Amino acid sequence: MSRTHRIAVLAGDGIGPEVMTDALRVLDAVEAKFDFTTERNVQLVGGAALDATNNETPLPAETISACENSDGILFGSVGGPKWETLPPDIQPERGALLPLRKHFGLFANLRPGVCMPSLTHASPVKNELIPNGFDVLCVRELTGGVYFGSPKGREERDGETVAFDTMIYKRSEIDRILRVAFTAAMGRGKRLVSVDKANVLASSVLWREVAIEVAKDYPEVELEHLYVDNAAMQLCRRPDSFDVLVTENLFGDILSDEMAMISGSLGMLPSASLGGQKEGSDLYFGMYEPSGGSAPDIAGQGIANPIAQILSVAMLLRFSLGETDAAKAIEAAASAAIDKGFRTGDIATGADAEKKVGTTEMTDAILAGL
Repeated sequence: MSRTHRIAVLAGDGIGPEVMTDALRVLDAVEAKFDFTTERNVQLVGGAALDATNNETPLPAETISACENSDGILFGSVGGPKWETLPPDIQPERGALLPLRKHFGLFANLRPGVCMPSLTHASPVKNELIPNGFDVLCVRELTGGVYFGSPKGREERDGETVAFDTMIYKRSEIDRILRVAFTAAMGRGKRLVSVDKANVLASSVLWREVAIEVAKDYPEVELEHLYVDNAAMQLCRRPDSFDVLVTENLFGDILSDEMAMISGSLGMLPSASLGGQKEGSDLYFGMYEPSGGSAPDIAGQGIANPIAQILSVAMLLRFSLGETDAAKAIEAAASAAIDKGFRTGDIATGADAEKKVGTTEMTDAILAGL
């Protein structure tokens, strides 16, 4: 019997709609191949929603309702120069992404940093340091820390303006993100690096204490601790020595972007933001999106790399829908397309520049692999 899943599709702005269209073509293909269907509720978000509501909101009530009634959210990208002059609270990134994360309790961000062996030339890391590429997973706590801590604000003290933010973590918040990371490590190389700043920050001292405690429940996983500054250096020096790393919100924001840079292109990297596990299941409700932005400078030209959006579909299938075989098939087909020499502009350098294809052609190559 065919299985049916419900998803919310929020394409957003810039290149979002065009890469989403191609990602859904891939979803169509694996539905037919693996005998399941998705009911797709397409809604507006970000700048597109602002345009439709006369700049009232980047996250309409209808969009939230569609997400609430879905098994997972397939997200594109939001933002662009057109909306940068609006009040900060309704700009697409701040007015849509952060509220979605908060509303659905999406506390765990899983962001792969992958450089395929055939794409090491696209990485700024010296190629002799990564002869076989690398595959790192960053697990970032997404709803706590300095971004959400209170109090925060500005005030006058002793005749001058001061601004302040609060980095705060509860033991329970640290425990749950660490368990996501340990579980991820169990499914990979069973090596986990916990990144903190325990030599300076009280919140990091607690983080490290909890990491050591939680590690007792995962004796097969090798746990290592690194200060965040050292972790940033080692990612540049020896990225292939990492398997899974886990860290708090601010550090994760920075390190995951560093990982994206050394991987060669944001256009290759998906991400998952997970909430709680579904009752009686090992699946999560989550939001899945490319790691890159809306790239308004190339929107509508048919040259955007669709792979990050397509691999976001694979993560949706794996973590929220339980269609693991379909996820693996998409990932294998994307790798095969790269191995066969297909390149969008962001990953075409040197000799590869002669093999450049557009968004649709890259997707066609992945579909051929399916």
